[in-house]
Amino acid sequence: MTGQETAPPDLSLVLVGWQMEREIPRTLWSLSRAFQHGADDIAYEIILVDNGSDRLPQIPDMDPMPQVVRAQVASGSPVGAMNQGLAMARGALIGAWIDGARMASANLLRAVHAAAQLHPRPVLAVPNWQLGPSARQAWSVTQGYDKTVEDALLAQAGWPAPDADLFSVATPEMPQITGPMMESNALFLRAQDWAALGGFDPGFDLVGGGMANPDMYQRALQLEGAQQIRIDGAATFHQIHGGTTTDGKARAIAAVKEAAVHYQRLRGAPIRQIREPGWIFDANAQHVVR
Repeated sequence: MTGQETAPPDLSLVLVGWQMEREIPRTLWSLSRAFQHGADDIAYEIILVDNGSDRLPQIPDMDPMPQVVRAQVASGSPVGAMNQGLAMARGALIGAWIDGARMASANLLRAVHAAAQLHPRPVLAVPNWQLGPSARQAWSVTQGYDKTVEDALLAQAGWPAPDADLFSVATPEMPQITGPMMESNALFLRAQDWAALGGFDPGFDLVGGGMANPDMYQRALQLEGAQQIRIDGAATFHQIHGGTTTDGKARAIAAVKEAAVHYQRLRGAPIRQIREPGWIFDANAQHVVR
C-alpha cells in the first residue's frame, strides 16, 4: 500500500482477469458503492490481479478504488494470480473471483457480509448465472449470441444504473439453489480458512485453471466444522469473453473433458457436484430460510 496505512477492511474481494478490457470495468463497477445496495457500512477492498494481459484494463472512477497489480508469474492458469491476490488481501472475510468477467448483483456484498455473521467457519457460495438466453454461453454462441447482443441486453436491463436488473437478462447455471452445485465464482471464506487451505492448488495448471475452482469449493467444505451457506437471490453474471468453457460448444466440451481427466489424475477420484445444499440464506429477506 501507499500513503497512510488504514485499518483492515471487513471484506476483501480478489479478482483475476486476462485480456478483459471490455469486461473488467463492468465487473469492477458492479462491486462499487455506487452499484451495491446496503453496503455503506461495510469496509471493503478490491484487488485485481492481471494475469499477463497485453495492457491493463481501464479502471472506473469508483469507491473503493481497486488495487491493480500484475501477476508475478503470468500463466494460462489463473491459480498463481489468484493466490497472489489472496496473499495481499487484508479483510477478515475474503471473496475469490477466479473469473473477472462475472458481474455482481447489486445485493451481493450486503448478503455475504450478513450471512458470514451466522457461523464461525462459513463457506459462502454465490450461484453463477450466464448473461443471455442459455445456462451455457457455449450453446448461446452457436445461435448468434455475441458481445454486441450482450451489450444490448445489458442496456435493456438498465446497466450501469444501480437499479439495473441483471437477473432479467440472464439464466441460472443451476435451476434451483438447493440443487447439485459444482462451483461458485464468488466463494467467500474467512481469512484464516483461506490460509489453512493454502489457497488454490497450483497443480491445476491447465489453461483456464481446469477444475481449480470446484476443487477449492470442495476442499473448503471439508474443513472441520465448516458450514456451507448458499446465497439465494444474489448472483454473479458471466459476460462472454472467449473463455475456455464458453467459446463454442465443441471447445467447451473438450475443455471440460480435459479438466475432468486432469482432476482425477490429481485427486485420484472423479470430480463430483456438491449435493447437500447446507443452509440457504435469502439475500433479500436477509435470513436463513432453510
